[in-house]
This record gives sequence, structure tokens and C-alpha cells, in this order.
Amino acid sequence: MDTQTSIAPVFAVQRSGQRAFFDHGWLKTYHSFSFAEYQDPNNLHWGALRVFNDDDIAGGGGFPAHPHRDMEIVTYVLSGELAHRDSMGNHGVVGSGGVQFMSAGTGVTHSEFNNQRDEPLHLVQMWVLPGTMGQPPSYGQMEFAPEDRRNRWLRIVSGEDRVEAPIRITQRATFAVARLDDATLEYAFTPQRYGFLFVAGGSVEVNEEHLQTGDAVRLHDVRQLETKGRGELVLWDLPQIAPS
Repeated sequence: MDTQTSIAPVFAVQRSGQRAFFDHGWLKTYHSFSFAEYQDPNNLHWGALRVFNDDDIAGGGGFPAHPHRDMEIVTYVLSGELAHRDSMGNHGVVGSGGVQFMSAGTGVTHSEFNNQRDEPLHLVQMWVLPGTMGQPPSYGQMEFAPEDRRNRWLRIVSGEDRVEAPIRITQRATFAVARLDDATLEYAFTPQRYGFLFVAGGSVEVNEEHLQTGDAVRLHDVRQLETKGRGELVLWDLPQIAPS
């Protein structure tokens, strides 16, 4: 799919098995966009969303210290515990339903590990192209109760002035999650916006298209999103931007 020239309304389903998959033993990972070993110049991003990785990390496994710069990185923990440590002196553990945020800015080094030795860690890590380059790096994490997202959109991250969210970024993008329990939930996009909806678990209908765990929808200039069923949903509302 050419993500650079798409201008007409788009509602494109990416099935779970259409993602790039790699099994490293300690890490089983699906890449929705070109990343690491998976290189596809026609699948670099969707709007400002540059990376969407669905990771299962074995007990005690993880990523040793490595650098980032000029990227907004959001990690949503689906189950297990994620341990983080970085060159700014931050150290924390994020549990199920929690979110970790790191603005790499001018440069930061960090490590990420499964905090438990005997239990797997399941998370999605997402990178958004920043709206402002060269900012100082920063880190934060937040925990949320299941009721915070039950049958409602919980907006967690945003750079939009009109959107209330506890975590702020420089890009005009919004990240939200929801847990549907036999309910119907709607989301309205403004014209010409990009959307990326991921089904982290369950079975749902999205604008009458049936989706299951691991499936996703890429949207452009679709004004209304209707989801119903039972499932864990992850949503990005994004502007158009091309990576440099």
C-alpha cells in the first residue's frame, strides 16, 4: 500500500497474518510498518504513525540499552510488567493497562525488560513522528484502571489543543484505548485525518467489517468509526506527515 499518495477516503483492513512476523526466541514480534529486518518502502508509516509493533517478550527477556532521538514513543502494556531504565536517570515498572511515554528529543538511551522471570509480557510499542524537532528528552508513565476504558474511549496521549489527555506530545496526534464488553462505541474524525485502529484482543465489528485479534484498519478521511462487540482496542487519530 502506498502511504504517501493516498488522498481519497480509505478504509483498508490489515489482517493479523499480513503483518511481518519474527520469532527471536525470547521475542515474538509483529511489525505493522517497515521496521528492523522488515523493509518495505511502500509501508513506512500511516500519517504520523511510524512504528506499530506487537511484542510478546518471554520472562526475563528484553532490549538492552539502545539509543533513540527525535521520536515520540508510546508503549501500551496489555499484560505483564515492563521495566524501564534510561540515561536520564528514570526507572519504573508499568503494569497491565498502563502506558509508558518517552520523547527521545535530542537523544536518549534506554533499556526495556520483562520485569517478571516466569510470566510473559505482551505490549504494543508505537512511534510517532514529532511535531517539533530538537526538544529535550523526557519520560513518563501512567497506570489506568480497567473501568477507565470500559465501553468508552480513554484518551491518553495527545498533541491537539482541543483534546484532553494526561500525556502531551508535540505532534497533532491522539492515542486512545477502549475495552468493549458487548457494547457499541463511536469515534468521530475531522476531515482529512488518518486513523489506525488495532484489535489487541477479542472479536469486533468496525464499520460492519469483522475484525479479530491482531487485525487492524487504516483509515483516511473516514468521518465516523463505529465499533461493536467484545475486545481490547487501540486507536490513533493522526495528521498527514512524511518522514524525512
